[in-house]
Amino acid sequence: MLDTLELSATSQTDASVIWLHGLGADGSDFEPVVEALDLPGIRFILPHAPYRAVTLNNGYQMRAWYDLYGLTPGSQQDEAGIRQSQSEIEALIAVEKARGIETSRIVLAGFSQGGAIALHTALRHAEPLAGVLALSTYLPLRSRLPEEASPANRNIPIFMAHGSFDNVITHEIASAAADLLKQQNYRLTWHEYPMAHSVCMEEIDDIRQFLRAVLSI
Repeated sequence: MLDTLELSATSQTDASVIWLHGLGADGSDFEPVVEALDLPGIRFILPHAPYRAVTLNNGYQMRAWYDLYGLTPGSQQDEAGIRQSQSEIEALIAVEKARGIETSRIVLAGFSQGGAIALHTALRHAEPLAGVLALSTYLPLRSRLPEEASPANRNIPIFMAHGSFDNVITHEIASAAADLLKQQNYRLTWHEYPMAHSVCMEEIDDIRQFLRAVLSI
């Protein structure tokens, strides 16, 4: 089981957000964002990815949800690593269910590599989730989605956001993922902000509105 941080848990908690950090960061990376959201009653689960060698960074060991070979459309993908992280997030969802949180009250969220895992997992989860936040990210194993998509989450609300000056994950890769999902009739809203590979206050405000809408708070 992944090590996690937990924020904003109260006796009135009736919803959970599992939020995955980007490559080389850890769960604490999004603590300031959670505090800025100021949404009591939601338990925020901030897991730490395990350490692994990352090929794109010359084999350097860092926290990563899967190995990364490149960030171009034709780059090799670490399917085994992606699916292992998917199973880890599924385990966190199971923990929330055991605590009494219905899956329809659980949101998966993530930034960059974490966003890729959040999106990948949400679209395949066997029970309906409340929504998914896919921030500054893309869709991994996209060619496998049609055969692996879960009917339970064909109608999941997807908040996909990107920076117009992002030079890590290009606008082309992110928008291609959004277009593919729209073509497959997913309920996706696209948000673009004048920022680099980061998060901005306008985006946080929009995320707050999205969470309030999908969790009816």
